[in-house]
Amino acid sequence: MSTEDSPARYTNLDLWSSQEVAEALLERQFIAVSAVHRALPELVAAAERAALRLREGGALSYAGAGTSGRIAAQDGAELPPTFGWPQERLRLLVAGGSGALVQAIEGAEDDRAAAREAAGQLGERDVLVSLSASGRTPFTAELTRAARARGALTIALANNPGSELLQLAELPIALDSGPEVIAGSTRLAAGTAQKVALNVFSTLVMVQLGRTYGNKMVALRAANQKLEVRAARIIAELSGADLETAAAMFGETRDVRVAVLRLKGYGPEEARRLASEQPLRELL
Repeated sequence: MSTEDSPARYTNLDLWSSQEVAEALLERQFIAVSAVHRALPELVAAAERAALRLREGGALSYAGAGTSGRIAAQDGAELPPTFGWPQERLRLLVAGGSGALVQAIEGAEDDRAAAREAAGQLGERDVLVSLSASGRTPFTAELTRAARARGALTIALANNPGSELLQLAELPIALDSGPEVIAGSTRLAAGTAQKVALNVFSTLVMVQLGRTYGNKMVALRAANQKLEVRAARIIAELSGADLETAAAMFGETRDVRVAVLRLKGYGPEEARRLASEQPLRELL
């Protein structure tokens, strides 16, 4: 496995200067991003297939163990506040459960029974995105196998081409980021490649689902003052209203799309119905 290789170049890494070590680490980050670029056609195809499935009302699930599980969970957790993705249609299936997000849970990544149990939540309308640097993590591989058998759309990201996980998924995406500066420490280049790939994938899915207008987050959930201000600015820009009026309408509706439609002359019930049924782009 390339992610476990130990290049001779880094054998005496601990004797290098700090500048040399930092440059080597950064160089591998650039290589990780290049790996994502090579996989872009597969990422785009997966996002398009996922959006088609999710339009039918399915849930978006992420699966992984260890570092890959935490990267997967981070991407998924950002979707409700950024794009208003329904919490009930988001599943973070991490080996060892939520406790594994903050500390290692011994043996969790080898628990195939827990993976089969987690897969029981998935059905034909659902999408599963699985991550594993090695591509052979038992929990992640078994969950992907079981989810596909249940009819879920399975998308897998792994950093070793040809690995088990990529063979199990319907839509495999190889992120060939190569060996690590610290041999086997896949939180480094492999982790970067996974995070960048998920940024591209999930954002593209949300754009295709109409959860943006242009590059504006029209489905955001304003959970703090900064987002309240952002919501008001978006409403003002799209509706033509002044900022004070936009802020007041957002305070009443708590939904950017509904607020814009209200300010465009739609009634309360009609605005909510249309905002839930059609992308804002089709209504303005």
